[in-house]
Amino acid sequence: VLDIAVELLQNVAPSPIRRLQKKYVSHVSREACISPCSMMLALVYIERLRHRNPEYLQQISSSDLFLISMMVASKYLYDEGEEEEVFNDEWGAAGKVDVQTMNTLEMNFLSAIDWSLYTDPRELFEVLSWLEG
Repeated sequence: VLDIAVELLQNVAPSPIRRLQKKYVSHVSREACISPCSMMLALVYIERLRHRNPEYLQQISSSDLFLISMMVASKYLYDEGEEEEVFNDEWGAAGKVDVQTMNTLEMNFLSAIDWSLYTDPRELFEVLSWLEG
């Protein structure tokens, strides 16, 4: 799945600056404990952006897109505000960026996706089928 994610992100966010590498994906995945569900949801978000806001994808590096899409997906799935909170500074440390950068990336991502985070289960199954195919 990591190889597919790297290839997809490099294609949708083609900026040569901070180009996504497998080593970075592995590091962030390990440090941030990215779940398979978060990765799937993040891929749905990226696909959604590809169709709805391709301009945004031309402005963001593939590394930043990976980091912020995984964080937003994790927040959506797991941050219920009590015990399993997701903190921007921890994600920033995992991705080797400061918290101010994470905050900016998050606001820009949410604006680009028009805060449309809910995902119908069918969308997840479509991405899963695509990955398996």
